[in-house]
Amino acid sequence: MTSGDIMAVLQEVAIDATTGSTEDVFRRLEELNQIGVALSQEKNLDRLLETILVAAKKITNADGGTLYRRRHTDDGDRLHFEIVRTASLGIAMGGTTGVAIPFEPIRLHDDRGIANTSMVVAYAVLNDCTVNVTDAYTEKGFDFSGTKGFDRRTGYRSQSFLTVPMKNHEGEIIGVLQLINAMDRTTGAIMPFGEADQRLAESLASQAAVALTNRLLILQLENLFESFINLINEAIDDKSPYTGGHCNRVPVLTMLLAEAAHAADSGPLADWRMEDHDRYELKIAGLLHDCGKVTTPVHVVDKATKLQTIHDRIDLIDTRFEVIKRDAEVEMLRAKIDARFGSRGADGAQIELAFRERLREIDADRAFIRRCNIGGEGMRPEDQEQVRAISRKYRWRDVDGVERDFLTAEEVENLTIRAGTLTVAERQIINHHIEVTIKMLEALPWPRHLKNVPEYAGGHHERMDGKGYPRGLTREQMSVPARIMGIADIFEALTAKDRPYKKGKTLTEALHILGRFRLGGHIDPDLFDIFVRDRVYLRYGEQFLDRDQIDDVDVAGIPGYSGD
Repeated sequence: MTSGDIMAVLQEVAIDATTGSTEDVFRRLEELNQIGVALSQEKNLDRLLETILVAAKKITNADGGTLYRRRHTDDGDRLHFEIVRTASLGIAMGGTTGVAIPFEPIRLHDDRGIANTSMVVAYAVLNDCTVNVTDAYTEKGFDFSGTKGFDRRTGYRSQSFLTVPMKNHEGEIIGVLQLINAMDRTTGAIMPFGEADQRLAESLASQAAVALTNRLLILQLENLFESFINLINEAIDDKSPYTGGHCNRVPVLTMLLAEAAHAADSGPLADWRMEDHDRYELKIAGLLHDCGKVTTPVHVVDKATKLQTIHDRIDLIDTRFEVIKRDAEVEMLRAKIDARFGSRGADGAQIELAFRERLREIDADRAFIRRCNIGGEGMRPEDQEQVRAISRKYRWRDVDGVERDFLTAEEVENLTIRAGTLTVAERQIINHHIEVTIKMLEALPWPRHLKNVPEYAGGHHERMDGKGYPRGLTREQMSVPARIMGIADIFEALTAKDRPYKKGKTLTEALHILGRFRLGGHIDPDLFDIFVRDRVYLRYGEQFLDRDQIDDVDVAGIPGYSGD
């Protein structure tokens, strides 16, 4: 509120000073200043709208009021009911109440484009003026039929109306503040809104319009920012459908666990709490936690089998097996010819029998190699050695006639991968995404309320025992949100049903693995207990998992769960 505004209001209030004390005059001005401060600090849109209306009612001592927002849509220019309050009737609708407002928006023009000047709120907008009505039942020129119908249904008596357009700093009317039934502060009798009330309401409406415009602008910028983040995730999704779903699901699970930790009233996290800006910061970190994967090669991200690069090279090995079988058949035919026409006199039936046994052996080895090509939880050392033995067992000639080992060194390395489908080098490429993520996020000029995004997003591969990556942080060096994201990232990966190399695990299977991680110092024990105790896993599963993955979990059997 500017000094000019204050002086103007002082002049009008002075006119009414005969009906009120000097203390009352300055009390109302102080209230107006306090309201201005409150409006500038409120971040939640619904609470902001409520604050505007409640403050206007208080400063004018009005019994009821409605706040409308002006919206331009394809259906035309309309005033939408946002907040409705009537103290004497106990009516509170819209905003944070959760009670829907059943009234249709008010049109500013009809289908023919004719201005709606019969409705007070529409008239105030169309003519950019305040309308002060002493008594709705005697006022001429406005349609109060809806008001009178409301009075008949409720037994209320709508009398004085003060309707004030809300105009922002650019001169645009973005809403309307309508107050009903001014009450005498001493007797409570209904009375007209005075000149001082009108000037105070107009000053408040002006401040409110600026605060609302600023909040809407911030929301638009936040929506733009989140849309840009989603665009990055969609780009990752376009590269690989396996990571795109992950980028969308981890933030949801992160917030589910964060809210459970926030609600904890006992245990080590009983004092940990989040404000709205903390929630938004963690949400953004969740959305960006894997943004570095935009640089990860597709053939590594999508590696569904151990031999896959651009394609699955198991077909090349199948071809070699067919060559080996062809060579065995040629050798068998030569032996039979030699047995018939040569001097050795070998038994043709025995030669045929040996050949059939040789084919069974080759087919068995081929089936074994094909099984080894599929990634799993863990490959036995004896199976790894059998792959190496098969590589030495057969020889084949390439197109140049050069005799070679049956499997190349690179193929042996891939086929003997102990867990999953990635070699050590490929795993390092995957792990590098978190370094890229941190580098990208730390390069951005984050505002103060988002300054922790790089730390939250960059810590989800760290371990509580300091054996994680990329920085080897310990539990004490990590924030609670970063530790939350670590659990969310792992559980999503365990249960994900869209990975190319594995089937999504059931809740019980995933929780048992997570419990072993907790015992191994991988994840935060306190957050793990909350995750299990509050059944965060189930709320997540009901949103994202298939029915056959949602089994009955026996929490007493989960490793590492304290049950507290």
